Amino acid sequence: MSLSTPLLTAVPLVTGLMGPALIGAMPVQHHDPAHTVAKRVVHTAKRTEVVEHVAARSPAEQRRVLDYWTPARMADALPIDMLGIVTKRDGLLGGLAKKTGITAAPGLTGETATGEKATGEKATGDKVTGQKAKIPVPRLQSARPLTTTSGSRWLTGGAVTRTTGRVFLTVSGIDFVCSASTVKSASRDLVVTAGHCVKDGTGEWAANWQFVPGYRGGGGHPYGQYAARRMFVTGPWAHSADDSYDVGMVALTTAESRHVTDVVGAQQIAFNAARGGQTFGFGFPADPPYDGEHLVYCAGRLHGDPYKQTRDQGIGCDMTAGSSGGPWLSGFDPATGTGEITSLSSFKYSDDQRTMYGPYFGDAAKALFDTAQRA
Repeated sequence: MSLSTPLLTAVPLVTGLMGPALIGAMPVQHHDPAHTVAKRVVHTAKRTEVVEHVAARSPAEQRRVLDYWTPARMADALPIDMLGIVTKRDGLLGGLAKKTGITAAPGLTGETATGEKATGEKATGDKVTGQKAKIPVPRLQSARPLTTTSGSRWLTGGAVTRTTGRVFLTVSGIDFVCSASTVKSASRDLVVTAGHCVKDGTGEWAANWQFVPGYRGGGGHPYGQYAARRMFVTGPWAHSADDSYDVGMVALTTAESRHVTDVVGAQQIAFNAARGGQTFGFGFPADPPYDGEHLVYCAGRLHGDPYKQTRDQGIGCDMTAGSSGGPWLSGFDPATGTGEITSLSSFKYSDDQRTMYGPYFGDAAKALFDTAQRA
């Protein structure tokens, strides 16, 4: 078993992300940068602690974020290789922006320090050989959804096509994309995504954070663009980048004075559900063979982490980077495109690219939701 791979994707191609082997992994220093401002909301137990960050504070700052993500910039979100063996200092992605003069290359090779995480995913202590994973070409299906698929275009329509969207964010001066979903909440402004799409583990918070529900190819935003107001992650993710708690929630600004869920609707969210069972996972994978321009889904039965490294559950899924944070819906009704969000796409082990893992939504996720929905 070897190092897990991330599900973030850089947008657009940026120097310092891809290139020749990155040799000589640096040890991780777990601490928050001095400029990071976080308010800790302590609950009854450490694992239900919620860590908060104020994002776009003023209307001017919110406008700056939206202006940053022009249609052209979003359309240039080209698919690139996964960043699974990029090591870090000061967080999961730290140091990437400091590497200059390196252009995109077909693959990325190198080693990682044993026992540490890389770009938001689980490390097992083994070295990565640099071999690029073979990922089958996604199958284009008819509009009739499949109950078992490792990756197909979603052509059935329904609410999920509006409630699921792409996230655009900046970490360490580098632009990335993730996926997220609106969720029914008191504020009518809440989305759920992966923790590593909000905060770089023990490192910095994401900047320029924007959600585009119902994203369409070429940077299309038929339901508007929404900047982040306040960000929330679980305590275990903020303090130790624990993959079992890789959950983030973001309270959004309004668009033309309208709340996001009033525009696109929202999925229900559930906690402490029975393990196992059938689920549908959605997202916008952007690494080959996907291009980030289409909503893709995986469907199948959930199972536990066979390596016992996390409390996560896995599903057979070929989705690649860019799908991080995409919702997993239990009790999903293909006819309406609705269900209950019980997990999300988080990570893959590098020696098993066919299985996606997602955190179990237990007490920690519920505490996160209870705090975030009233932001």
